[in-house]
Amino acid sequence: MELVIMLVTAVFIFMYRKDPGSAPYKYFTNMASTVYEKYAPYSYKVVKEKAKELGQDYTMRQYIVQVALFGGVAAAIAFLYFYSLLWAIVYAVAAIAFVPYVNFLRYKRIYNEYIFEEVQIYCTNVIMEFNTSQSFVKSLEGVKESGILEEPIAGDVKTMIDMSYANGTIDEALKFMSDKYPFYMVKNMHQLFLQITNEGAKDSGESLENMMQDIDMLVEGVYRDKMDRAQFYQKFVVYGLALYLLVMLMQFLLGQASYIKMINEWYIQLILHAVIWINSYFLLSGTKFYNEDISAE
Repeated sequence: MELVIMLVTAVFIFMYRKDPGSAPYKYFTNMASTVYEKYAPYSYKVVKEKAKELGQDYTMRQYIVQVALFGGVAAAIAFLYFYSLLWAIVYAVAAIAFVPYVNFLRYKRIYNEYIFEEVQIYCTNVIMEFNTSQSFVKSLEGVKESGILEEPIAGDVKTMIDMSYANGTIDEALKFMSDKYPFYMVKNMHQLFLQITNEGAKDSGESLENMMQDIDMLVEGVYRDKMDRAQFYQKFVVYGLALYLLVMLMQFLLGQASYIKMINEWYIQLILHAVIWINSYFLLSGTKFYNEDISAE
């Protein structure tokens, strides 16, 4: 243990002396930021930027609290399992390493919810414009010129307009948008417009009115599901954390002294590590599902 502490201290001193003009905190944060910017996927940068624009990014204080919470809980659980300062440090560092990934999942949920709202605006406004112009391309132009859409949907609508004029048909433009945003409302609306345009369907007003009602019902269902999932996820996290504490029941039944003696066996330690890994995977998988599935696709 003393050797580990000495090595950590030596690495810290070496890094600090390598950049004496900066405080240790600033040096480590700059180093972490540089590494993450280099290896982070492009999608991470996109969703993080959008979260900032929407005012839903964490402040520096919130990030620090999150890191302290992840590290503190992980260290407490590891020490409770192994009564070892070394394993407490290892698991604390491992938990903190997952903070950027958990934040990425959160950013992705915010971005997906934003995209869903923009797609809803696109669909409803194109339908309303079509009732006036009776032309799908003119409807797209009307929605684009209104300035109601934001990026990236606004740029995709412009692409659709250019594709329609270049090809003389709306087929490729509809396929482009449906493939990029595979929501039910987009596919159904595009299918209806394709039918109206290619087959010359009459009385399209009633069909479009029904489509608007379907979109309203879908949106209502999505937002209701969003609230239900948030409540379920809170209970899920509490349940997942409670599973870690089952080791306390074991210590209560065996007695702390007997438990400490038992964990000196290598296979017992392996089992305890497996319990932590499996439960952590369970929590991480649930977090991933909650943030990625918005029940709209």
